[in-house]
This record gives sequence, C-alpha cells and structure tokens, in this order.
Amino acid sequence: MKENNLPLQMAVKALDDKKAENIVVLNMQGISMLADYFIICHGNSDKQVQAIAKEVREKAEESGHLVKRLEGYDEARWILIDLGEIIVHVFHREDREYYNLERLWGDAPKIDMLSEL
Repeated sequence: MKENNLPLQMAVKALDDKKAENIVVLNMQGISMLADYFIICHGNSDKQVQAIAKEVREKAEESGHLVKRLEGYDEARWILIDLGEIIVHVFHREDREYYNLERLWGDAPKIDMLSEL
C-alpha cells in the first residue's frame, strides 16, 4: 500500500471494526474540490451510527490525523467527518438511500479498500 493511502486505510478499518455496512470509497481527485476521497457507509440504528463516527474520530486522533469537523453527531442521521483530504459520510440506512451520494458522484471511481485490510 502506498504511504499516502494510510489515512484512508485507517478510516476504512475503523468503519469495518464497528460493523459499518456497504462501505464505499470514492476517488474524488479531479472531480471535487472538497476532498480527494469520500467514504460512504451506513449503520442501522442511531447508536450504531454514532459508534461508527466515534471510532473514526478516535482512530484518526490516535494516529495523529486532524479531525477538522464532525457534524451531525447528535442527530445520528448523517454524520460528516472531515479529515482534510478524506470526508467520511456515516448515514443511517434510510437517509443513505434518500441522499444516494454514490449516484450523485457517479463519475467518481470506486476503490476497493476492504481487500487491503
């Protein structure tokens, strides 16, 4: 694995450790000015969505990565975790289906990070 993918791998592993479902990594380079990567996943309850987001934040901080913003934690419907070059979207299942970011950013290539864990 390339050195610059370590924050991406850390985030995906944190999601996987908390049983986030349908983890999708989109390469946003050249597509969006917001970030180089979007990671999208969901949980099945408010508590699980919060636990997933908390794990990503804690693992990022432990490994020295700055968490620029964490939004939506209290509502637990769509939590956005801004890690700079990576933005993690943790949805509640119904909200993920409604917003369908994968379709919105359909031009972005998907990256299979789970096979690298």
